[in-house]
Amino acid sequence: MCIPCCFTISTSEVGVIESWGKFSRLAQPGLGFVLCPMEQLVGRVSFRVQQLDVRVETKTLDNVFLTAVVSVQYQVLRESVFEAFYALTNPTQQITAHVYDVMRAQLPTLELDAVFEAKEELAMAVKTSLSETMTGYGYQILQTLITDLDPDQRVKNAMNEINSSKRLKYAIAERAEGDKILQVKSAEAEAEAKYLSGVGVAKQRKAIVDGLRTSIVDFSENIDGASTKEVMDLLLLSQYFDMIRDVGSANHCRTTFVPSSRGVGDEMRNSLLQAEAANK
Repeated sequence: MCIPCCFTISTSEVGVIESWGKFSRLAQPGLGFVLCPMEQLVGRVSFRVQQLDVRVETKTLDNVFLTAVVSVQYQVLRESVFEAFYALTNPTQQITAHVYDVMRAQLPTLELDAVFEAKEELAMAVKTSLSETMTGYGYQILQTLITDLDPDQRVKNAMNEINSSKRLKYAIAERAEGDKILQVKSAEAEAEAKYLSGVGVAKQRKAIVDGLRTSIVDFSENIDGASTKEVMDLLLLSQYFDMIRDVGSANHCRTTFVPSSRGVGDEMRNSLLQAEAANK
């Protein structure tokens, strides 16, 4: 005697029904029933996207051990539910084995720096290998991602030291280049300042000469019988007295000695007075 037994199937799932141990049909989402004990709901197959994270530890071409985390996203093909349910006992173990096989074949051919640059190529190699195998079992490989590459901590510290040294070398070179530019600009500014100072001194001397020439000409024209030499001597004497006045009026000047010696005695006396004034 068979008794109807009710069950429910969730959305994005199908139920697998067997009759006397043999596959009978698929139960669609919603309310269903089987005739017990002839029929039995033996399992459910989900069409949702599933993700499997696989950690693979291997070494690179330069003998650096690292741990790679590969995330595989897959789902059951709707037209291959029979194969997905009956072909594999544990599909996650099958996927894990293929990921191990591909990663441990590819990573030893690359150096550590190249591994980080070849993440896309490694992920594509894993996806290609899994797709070729798992499609026959009713599974579709949607995406494979290498989400982490984790070398040994000592290796990471060494890589950080290398990067830090490179950046320090670059900073020193940039600082030296900056100091060079500052020195060049400072030298150019000093040269320009000296040039302008020389131009100013030249103009000043030219103005003095022009002034002296004008004074001599005017003095000779206004005073009869005065020679050019006499006029020149008078101007030089006037400038001499102006110089003594400016020096004597300076704040730091205490005593001004005016040379007026006529013999050796006067020179000695002046020297003693100058020495006494310097010691005060």
